Amino acid sequence: MNFLQWLYDAQVTIAGHPITWREILGNGFGFASAIGGLRRRVWAWPVGIVGNVLLFSVFIAATFEQDAQQPLFGQAGRQVFFIIASIYGWWRWHQIKSHRAPDAPAITPRWATAAERLGYLGVWVAGVLVCQWVFTEIGAGWPAPRWYYWCDAWIFVGSMVATYAMARGWNDFWLCWIAVDVVGVPLLWHSHYYPTAILYVFYGGLVIWGFVVWLRASRREQPELEEALV
Repeated sequence: MNFLQWLYDAQVTIAGHPITWREILGNGFGFASAIGGLRRRVWAWPVGIVGNVLLFSVFIAATFEQDAQQPLFGQAGRQVFFIIASIYGWWRWHQIKSHRAPDAPAITPRWATAAERLGYLGVWVAGVLVCQWVFTEIGAGWPAPRWYYWCDAWIFVGSMVATYAMARGWNDFWLCWIAVDVVGVPLLWHSHYYPTAILYVFYGGLVIWGFVVWLRASRREQPELEEALV
């Protein structure tokens, strides 16, 4: 229990700003998961779940601690969805991988069909409209401007779409992450979550490279059993 309390409270000061080790470690696991996703490895999902749990504790902390950083309910809520979606992605990639050679990647990437793309874009737009209203009703825990809720909703819904697209093995998921990061990095920096904001800048480079890698794979590999699985 003492170790867990220490892990929860431990922090380091960088440029005059206290940063919890939970935020640093959570982002470290998240970055490792992104690399695993780029390489299409099943272990990317459980590693990501560990990071999600740690980051949830960071973003929701202000709900319980008056001296904590500004809360991001959308950021906290999306960690819960990440865990749920990651369980699905973990199962799906494992099912496909079980029918492949031991050294083969878990899935074969492809572009979403026109109907699939229209579906997830529609969910994204509708989700942002609903979530920004919900977040406004809940409040931010501090006097937040109106644009804050739109940004938080964009990140929340976009992250859900991107994670689902990754589980499906769509190339589109990398483009969804770029759209999320374009809004997410400035918002995180504005809210003083500097390690996460800086890491998301590096994510941007990784996402661009991941998109190129998956695009090449989708051109030279043929999907096998993916479409037979939910």
